[in-house]
Amino acid sequence: ESFFTASNMWNILRQISTNALLAFGMTFVILIGGIDLSVGPLLAFSGVFAAYVMGNLGWPIWAAIAGSIILCSMVGMLNGVIVTKTGIAPFVVTLSVQQIFRGFAMLLANGAPIRIRDQGFINIGTTYIGPVAFPVIYMIIIMALCYVVLNKTQFGRHIYALGGNKTAARFAGIRTQRIEVMVYALSGFLAGIAGIVLAARMTAGVPATGDGYECDAIAAVVLGGASFTGGIGTIPGAMVGALIMGVLNQGLSIMGVDAAWVKAIKGLVVIAAVAYDLLSKKKKG
Repeated sequence: ESFFTASNMWNILRQISTNALLAFGMTFVILIGGIDLSVGPLLAFSGVFAAYVMGNLGWPIWAAIAGSIILCSMVGMLNGVIVTKTGIAPFVVTLSVQQIFRGFAMLLANGAPIRIRDQGFINIGTTYIGPVAFPVIYMIIIMALCYVVLNKTQFGRHIYALGGNKTAARFAGIRTQRIEVMVYALSGFLAGIAGIVLAARMTAGVPATGDGYECDAIAAVVLGGASFTGGIGTIPGAMVGALIMGVLNQGLSIMGVDAAWVKAIKGLVVIAAVAYDLLSKKKKG
């Protein structure tokens, strides 16, 4: 009886806000036929970096936020450059970067959370307007911006073209390598924002946070109807997928299901979604 209440619905939206931001970035990456496994550690690094430079170096809030987001964007750009220039599979590149930045976050924080004492920063993630938390507002605004970019701009059209047929896109004059780099940079950018918001919510930069978040983001995108082969997927679909994951998490938690079983169930849901995608393609083929 406590699940279908207004307060719980708003709570679910607040809880999925981080995953949704990562899922929006992941949508762009999956649309071009790539994958980004580095977003979880980048989220953690973003929060830790901001907490460290504010607490230890005396940086103002705006500089800490800008520095964190720019660094994460540059790491995403680096992912794209390595993938396009070397031909190494995105899975391998981003998995390696995942491990590197998980280590960087741990080293910077010395293995322990860095407490954030600046109330202005904390307000970024903890303020409410009525029943609506700021993270929910950020999520809605960024969803709208991503939708416009993907559906109303040349950049978005090129992303769909690249994901549909990379060779044809190249012959059509699309600078495919540039698009790929920009897409990975965007994924890193959104991971940086998500890290700032989450650190503000937790009032600390926690190096261990973000563990498995990349899997939840991928699950949200796939559940939202995106195809791993590229060219198929939408921002509203990713939002629906994030909502499904949020309802699963919250519903199972209210039912008292063990956290280990929650992870197993989410894994089964992802497998089912991918299998459905593949079977649908075979039938159409």
